[in-house]
Amino acid sequence: MNQIYQIENLLRQTIGVDPATIGTSTVERAVRSRMRARNLGRQDDYLKILQQSPAEWDLLVEAVVVTETWFFRDKEAFQSMARIVVNEWVPAHPNRVLRLLSIPCSTGEEPYSLAMALMDAGILEGRFTIDAVDISASALMSANQAIYGNNSFRGQDLDYRSRYFQPVSRGYSLNPSVKKQVRFQRGNILAEHYLSGPDTYDFIFCRNLLIYLDGTSQQKILVKLRRLLAPNGLLYVGPAELPLAVNNGFASADLRLSFACRKVISPRKSALRQPRAGKAHGDRRLPPQPASLATGAATARELHEKWNSFSPVMQSPQPLTDLAKARELAEVGRLEEATAICEAHMRQYGVSAQAFYLLGLIRDASGADFQATEFYRKALYLEPTHYEALIQWASLAKRNGNDAHAQILQNRAQRVKNQP
Repeated sequence: MNQIYQIENLLRQTIGVDPATIGTSTVERAVRSRMRARNLGRQDDYLKILQQSPAEWDLLVEAVVVTETWFFRDKEAFQSMARIVVNEWVPAHPNRVLRLLSIPCSTGEEPYSLAMALMDAGILEGRFTIDAVDISASALMSANQAIYGNNSFRGQDLDYRSRYFQPVSRGYSLNPSVKKQVRFQRGNILAEHYLSGPDTYDFIFCRNLLIYLDGTSQQKILVKLRRLLAPNGLLYVGPAELPLAVNNGFASADLRLSFACRKVISPRKSALRQPRAGKAHGDRRLPPQPASLATGAATARELHEKWNSFSPVMQSPQPLTDLAKARELAEVGRLEEATAICEAHMRQYGVSAQAFYLLGLIRDASGADFQATEFYRKALYLEPTHYEALIQWASLAKRNGNDAHAQILQNRAQRVKNQP
C-alpha cells in the first residue's frame, strides 16, 4: 500500500490528478494491470521501473486518465459559442482567423463538435482553427482516425451525423472537411513551458478537467487559461467548475446551461483558501443545511428526511446503510469515525456524490473550509443537480464573505428545485 501511495503522489505531482476523486481503487487497478503486462509480482519492483522508464509512466497515465466523452456533450455550450461567433466576433474581426482551444480533447468528439457547430453556423472552413490537446497518446490516435461507434452519439438530435459522417464497418467516419479544421497535439497543461507562448484563443473549452485535480493544480491551470484567453474571449468549463473559475479571475458570462465565463481585469480573491486561523475547531457540530439562504436552517426532521431521500450512485442497500451510519456518527461529533466510513465506502463501491457531500459537511463542521469546498464541488461533479450540496456550498461561500459565489450557487439550487 505504501507503493500505491507513492504512485498516487507521482500522479498528483506530474499531472495534478487527485486520487480522492478518481478513487484509490482506480489507481490500484491500473497498477495491477501494468504489473501483469510486465510480469511483475511486487509493487516495489513496479515502482522502481516506473521511476526509471518514461515509457512505462506514459502507459500508467493512459490507464488512469478519464476519456469519457461524446459529440455535443452539453449542447448549449456549442450553441452559445456559435451564436456569439456569428453575432459578435465576426462583425468585430472581419479579417481575422478565429482561434479555439479544446483541452483536454480526449478522443476528439469535443473539438470536432466545435468545428461542426461553426460550419453549421455558416463559418467558412478557412476562417477558424481549432487546437486540441490531450495527455493521452491512445486518445489522440483515436481522434486522428476519427471513426466513432454508437457510444459517441448520444441524445435524440443526431442530424449532424448524416451531414458530417459516412457509415463504415467500424462505425461512422468523419468527413475530411471537418477533420482538417482540428490540429491535435499531445501535451500536459501543467508542464511549466507548455502553451507558454504569446498566442491567445478566442474560445477555450476546458471542461471536466479541474474536477479531477488537486487545489494547487486547479489554480495553476486557471492562471494559464487566463493568460491564454483573449481579452474578450470565453472560457467554457464543466457544470461543477464554474464557481471555481469565478473565484480565480473569471466572471460568469450568464449564458444559460453553457457554464461559460470571461476573465476579469482584477481577479477576485478566491474563497478556496485554507481554514481561517481564528475559527474554533472545538465546535464539532455539523453545519446546518439551510432550505435556502433566505429562510435559514432546516429543522432536524427535514434534515433526516433529506438524508434518507438520497439515492446512492451504486444501487445497492449496503452503501445507503454505510452513509446513514456515517451521518449518525457525525451528528454526535464522532467525525473521524464518520470520515473513515465514507472513505471505506468509496474504496469498496467507488466514488459517489453522497459520500463526497457528507465528507464536505464533516470538513465544514471541523472548520476546514478549503477541504469542505473541494468535497462539495466533487459531489456536484458527480451529480450536478445535488440540491443539498449546492445549498451547503452556497452557505459556506456566504460565511466566507463571497456573496457573488454564493448567489451563483443559490441560483443553480433554485433551478434544481423548480424542475418538475
